[in-house]
Amino acid sequence: MLTTLEKVLILKSVSIFSDTADVVLAEVAAILSEEEVPAGTPIFARGDLGTSMYVIVSGRVRVHDGERTLNELGSRDVFGEMALLDPEPRIASVTAIEDTLLFRVDHEPFVQVMADRVEVALGIIRVLTRHLRARVRDVAALDERVRWLERAR
Repeated sequence: MLTTLEKVLILKSVSIFSDTADVVLAEVAAILSEEEVPAGTPIFARGDLGTSMYVIVSGRVRVHDGERTLNELGSRDVFGEMALLDPEPRIASVTAIEDTLLFRVDHEPFVQVMADRVEVALGIIRVLTRHLRARVRDVAALDERVRWLERAR
């Protein structure tokens, strides 16, 4: 088990929380739990109800849809963040690639922290906005590729 100070220092290095005051991070540290996940172990599966976000303290995970890898994430990366705002079925599966230590933050206590601390809500919004922009760029690139292929016919 990590101390509150160690948790705060780790959270401070995560993009969602980088602009958050230490006193607020101590509140977040109080509501998270630590999970050790051995290599090869699923963390959640596509379709599972999403009620938690995860911060990778150490290790690596694979985000995937069946055998197709969508992303690989490592230390200080975050996944499952949409579940903090909108508990819905997961859109992908996540499996530990190597032994991984995670912080799990559950929906209900996090909503309370966001209600009390606007900077935490802004951090989540910032990360979700980055994800949305990246997906819009992906769609635009795919659209351009389709147009190029149609012209090449």
